[in-house]
Amino acid sequence: MYDKEYIDFLVHFHCDRDYFECHEILEEHWKKDPPKKRKSYWVGLIQIAVGLYHQRRGNFAGAFKMISNALRILTKEQLALSELGLHSNDLLKQLKIRKAEILEEKAYYSINLPISDENLLALCMQKCEIQQIPWGKESNLTDDDLIHKHINRDRKEVIEERLKQLTKRKEKRKDTK
Repeated sequence: MYDKEYIDFLVHFHCDRDYFECHEILEEHWKKDPPKKRKSYWVGLIQIAVGLYHQRRGNFAGAFKMISNALRILTKEQLALSELGLHSNDLLKQLKIRKAEILEEKAYYSINLPISDENLLALCMQKCEIQQIPWGKESNLTDDDLIHKHINRDRKEVIEERLKQLTKRKEKRKDTK
């Protein structure tokens, strides 16, 4: 009923608090659909993770922008959120509170997404048990690899893909001239 990537996103979000990985997982999933059929609610969930990643690093401007965008998108996608097993009203309340806290430059603390579907929660818990990781653990604020993951990761594949896409766009422009 739920996509594997979505469950993986939820497990990372609630267990190791690896918001960078949350972003990577859902972005790949979102991109599986053709560009005109991509679902904006995935972007909203990605932006929550990115916003929390920024807040945890003390980048309040980036955090504010991402949480604001997530709030704007997900306000329009409440039915989809319910279909994803989330309590949409509770999530939107959480995001409004977090947005105000970011504006005041309050320190990061972990949050849990309000999962309303007991079956979804059971699937997530089952995955946690298999991986032997606790659900709902607070973020490790001393783990520099987690907090600064975008700086410390190997970007070779990302750079290669960007160059490939740039070349495609240039070729496409040539063909239209």
